Amino acid sequence: MIVLRSLTRWRELSPTRQRAAPLGSRRTRQETLQEDFGMYRGREGQWAFLLHRLSGLAILAYLLLHVFSIGSHIFGERFYMAIHETYDLPFFRVGLIFIVAGVVYHSFNGLRIIVMDFTGAGVAYQRQMWYAVMVITVLATLYSAFRLYPRLVGGY
Repeated sequence: MIVLRSLTRWRELSPTRQRAAPLGSRRTRQETLQEDFGMYRGREGQWAFLLHRLSGLAILAYLLLHVFSIGSHIFGERFYMAIHETYDLPFFRVGLIFIVAGVVYHSFNGLRIIVMDFTGAGVAYQRQMWYAVMVITVLATLYSAFRLYPRLVGGY
């Protein structure tokens, strides 16, 4: 019970609150939810977090697919080739570009996070660094689309 009281007190004094309620006053559940969700405004830091998680999950899915694909060779060459013929579908061809975008974004955003964590000045420039990460990601994605264009159109 003491822990809950201290957490409630901490929430009331938190600097992320829009407006702090007077101590001892009770808020309705709806007022609390409005204040909790009012601080999420979709700024760069939240988009960076969301895209970092999604790109990490996409890389994990690609890695698992890759391991399954390579490991399928133990079931014979026919099975292995059947899987690799599936990868020639347009969905997987375009997926190559998205994998490049995900890897580039995840790696450069990870470097941005390292700079913010280990340097005091990094937090002051986190917004500009996120835009730089996005520019690098877009340029690398466009370059990979240009280089993969013959493979996208004609297959292997």
